[in-house]
Amino acid sequence: MTRQVQDAYIVSAVRTPVGKAPKGSLRSVRPDDLLAAAIQAALAAAPGIDPAAIEDAIIGCAMPEAEQGLNVARLAVLYAGLPDSVGGCTVNRFCSSGLNAVAMAADRIRVGEADLILAGGVESMSMVPMGGNKPSFNPRLFEKNELLGIAYGMGLTAERVAERWKVSREAQDAFALASHQRAVAAHEAGEFAAEMMPFEIVERGADLAAGEVRVSRRTMNRDEGPRADTSLEALAKLKPVFAAKGSVTAGNSSQTSDGAAALFLASEAALRRFNLQPLARFVSFAVKGVPPDIMGIGPKEAIPAALRTAGLRQEDMDWIELNEAFAAQSLAVIDSLGLDRTKVNPLGGAIALGHPLGATGAVRAATVVHALRRRNLRYGMVTMCVGTGMGAAGIFERV
Repeated sequence: MTRQVQDAYIVSAVRTPVGKAPKGSLRSVRPDDLLAAAIQAALAAAPGIDPAAIEDAIIGCAMPEAEQGLNVARLAVLYAGLPDSVGGCTVNRFCSSGLNAVAMAADRIRVGEADLILAGGVESMSMVPMGGNKPSFNPRLFEKNELLGIAYGMGLTAERVAERWKVSREAQDAFALASHQRAVAAHEAGEFAAEMMPFEIVERGADLAAGEVRVSRRTMNRDEGPRADTSLEALAKLKPVFAAKGSVTAGNSSQTSDGAAALFLASEAALRRFNLQPLARFVSFAVKGVPPDIMGIGPKEAIPAALRTAGLRQEDMDWIELNEAFAAQSLAVIDSLGLDRTKVNPLGGAIALGHPLGATGAVRAATVVHALRRRNLRYGMVTMCVGTGMGAAGIFERV
């Protein structure tokens, strides 16, 4: 049986505010609950959808264990109140997990296997640490020099990139400052309003004198990472944290974060059936490998591959969400490819907005599809480096 190739459309794209880990507002919110809330908001944003018609849920998570283990995709689907008939699959490609989930959902629609799929990502770095609760490297990593980079901390790979591509400390700090300035300005201008759902935080505490549990509620409607008070002087005072004589600091690196995002993807048949208005068309996706010890340069290989698949040129991209794992690798990618800096992260990036690992790709996908519509632009891209030496890139088109 030959299936007809068809287009896949994003019909809703919603994210939670991103909290700082491990002491931010979302530190006590279970990731399965956070994802369930995002799913409910994404469904509400596309009111024509019949929940019974949703054929699967594909969710990215970089550390799928503990509170975000046990197939968090399926659990969140049930906690969100979707029918038992909706499945759930958790996928992991580290930092690109959320983008991979969107691409996998699009693929199933494009080959005609499905008409309506939920995609997204979730990560609580407050509850599940980088590397998980029990990281265990195979001793074989230490038998070959070219594999040693797998065991490096991400910061050391950024130092390698900074050295090889000659990215100065001053350039990294200036890039970090611009990320915060853009993010603060974007929040003040309401740039994230279409994509960001308000999230109610419920906190409980024991009142021993009264012998009762006190419940307080507050609404979070803003990312916690952007800082209006940072400056080049403040960033310059920070010491390197990964190499004694290095240039990568906490200030020019992405923030550890908590967050979730959910997107509904539909075929053209589903658009007609449920009277849905598409936000964007999913165009292409690519993953490429690079040496593990310079993993941050991954987008340099993935971006041209995604463009080739789409039949597009780099200059066709109107908006590029380049995940700022580190300023060093972001600048190396930008300079190596000659990316137009005015099109890269116009609203700030992970240095200011945060990087909830497996959720980030889906979060930035929500950002780009809404930005394309808001600015009346045509093509946008989400791209990132990936641990163990990979890069990923996905392209979206406003419709």
